Amino acid sequence: MKLDILAFGAHPDDIELGVGGTIAKAIAEGKKVGVIDLTQGELGTRGTAETRETEASNAAKVLGLSARENLGFADGFFINNKAHQLEVIKMLRKYQPDIVLCNAIDDRHIDHGKGSKLVSDACFLSGLIKIETELDGNSQEKWRPKHVYHYIQWKNIEPDFVVDISNFIDIKQKAVDAYQTQFFNKESNEPETPITSKTFLESISYRARDLGRLVGVDYAEGFTVERYITVDSLFDLK
Repeated sequence: MKLDILAFGAHPDDIELGVGGTIAKAIAEGKKVGVIDLTQGELGTRGTAETRETEASNAAKVLGLSARENLGFADGFFINNKAHQLEVIKMLRKYQPDIVLCNAIDDRHIDHGKGSKLVSDACFLSGLIKIETELDGNSQEKWRPKHVYHYIQWKNIEPDFVVDISNFIDIKQKAVDAYQTQFFNKESNEPETPITSKTFLESISYRARDLGRLVGVDYAEGFTVERYITVDSLFDLK
């Protein structure tokens, strides 16, 4: 299946929190979008790998994803090495995306920065013909995405560009809400974490609103780039 966008997250819910609005907008515009979760989030304080799998599936339906897979890397302990890079390369060559979305380049959770660099490195390596991979017994052709962008997560990293998600903030919030074990629930007796507070849940909306304020729209999501973005004309800029 050829996808327009393939988004990677170190954990199930990274995508929804970081880039859910942008994905929903792309799908509404007719683009095919898939998600690859690197781990099952099994070290999360609340919930289990099994509940996260169910929640990720429900969120995928909310967003309208064309595909979602989990590579089953070790939560907290995966590293950026050949073995892990090859697994990511297989997904890149399988789905042949034009655009890849990665975790934040630096963040509170160590997996986010690690996942960001792992996927970015794999995007380059995937374009090398002498790196051979197989999937389901079939040899894969080389593939390198045209663009690699990094979304913003816990830390307030200054974006290089933002996407107007004003008409899609409700879908983003609904996709986040699919992770019922992870976020604020006044009836839960499980331990509190930085992401289980009501403040964190509210921050999803007000952070998007603040980014939107800076560019004159209601809500936005921010991204950083690895290389300059080219436009054909100054009139392409809003």
